[in-house]
This record gives sequence, structure tokens and C-alpha cells, in this order.
Amino acid sequence: MTASGEHPPESWAFLGVGDPFQVVHDEQRGLLAVAGAPAHGRATPVAVYDSRSFVRRTLVRSRFPVHALAFHPRHPLLAVGAGQYDGGYFFEGELLLLDLKSGAVVPLIENEFGRQVLELEWLDERTLRVLMAPPDDWQDEAAHEHGHVAVVNRADWAAVPARSLSGRDLAGPRVHAPRPTPHEAAQRAVATLRSLWHAQRDDSSRGV
Repeated sequence: MTASGEHPPESWAFLGVGDPFQVVHDEQRGLLAVAGAPAHGRATPVAVYDSRSFVRRTLVRSRFPVHALAFHPRHPLLAVGAGQYDGGYFFEGELLLLDLKSGAVVPLIENEFGRQVLELEWLDERTLRVLMAPPDDWQDEAAHEHGHVAVVNRADWAAVPARSLSGRDLAGPRVHAPRPTPHEAAQRAVATLRSLWHAQRDDSSRGV
């Protein structure tokens, strides 16, 4: 659905993903990715839109709350990082790669429990930086405030096989990694959407 009006909506329900929780904008390609707020027992929606019209191009779902979104710098790919603490031991999660042309989704982590992915950053077209929670909090009182950084290199991310990232690929140094509260994450997401909305409306008024 195309949004209209000079002022941002009080609710972003027209996006069709519930309350926005994570937002990333690819200005060069005019794309906007939005993940909805996690709902207990339900998959988390992730949608990609045209950032000028807010028309949706594709919609996928993650089994976990989504914490990170990153557009590939060259290929039509979106990396999606998700996960959660299971309440008793593990930080479970997944790293997904969404093909923006076909809509196909490839889960990348081979381990059954996966990893809770907290941040994603493409350093270049071959290199993805992944910040993850520790695998578990067994005898680790600081596990909820620390994480591990892995730098994963692949010659062609568009051809990476499913379940091909091993524990060795995802090994990396431990770093301080405090988690934002859900309220803080949602506030940032809405602020990004409002800023983009105003920018697009300003461009429209100037005939850009």
C-alpha cells in the first residue's frame, strides 16, 4: 500500500509488519527494510519496500526476533540477523540471506541452535562482520552484555550454500555488547522511518 499525506502516520500499520522494530535504508538503490516487533510464539515479519513510495516488494519471516538488517553493497541481497535467549541456557538464532529478486531465503548457520545475531555490517562486497551473543550463559555471568565478533569472507555471497557457516567461520574475539531494550530499538526504528518520510515528502514538494 502506498502511503500518502504530509505528516508521518501515528501508526505504521500500513507497512503490514506490525510495530517497526528494526529499519535500514539503502539510499543508493531506494530500498527500505523493516522488521516488525517480536511477538511471543509468532514468526517475525521482515519486509522490503521502495523507499519513495513505501510499496512493498517482498515479505519473509524469521523464527526469532530480528536485531540486524544489512543490504549487500553490490548484490540484491539482504542479510537478516535474529535470535533470542531461550530462558534457561542457549542464545539461539539465525542468520538469513534474502534474495531481493527471487524472494528466496537461505539460512546460513549450520548449527541446529544457531546463534543470536546482534549486529551485521558489510565491510565490502566479500566481507560480512557479524556480532553474536555467546552460545550460552553457562557459568558466564556477563554473557548478556558481551558477544563475539566474526568476520566472514565469501567470494560470491549470491552463491553461498545453505547451512554453510560453521562454528569456525563464526569464531571471533569477545567484546562488550550491551543489548538495547526493545523500547529503545523500537524508538530508533520509528525515528528512522519518520526521518525518511519527511525527506521523501520534501523531495516531492520540490519536484525531485
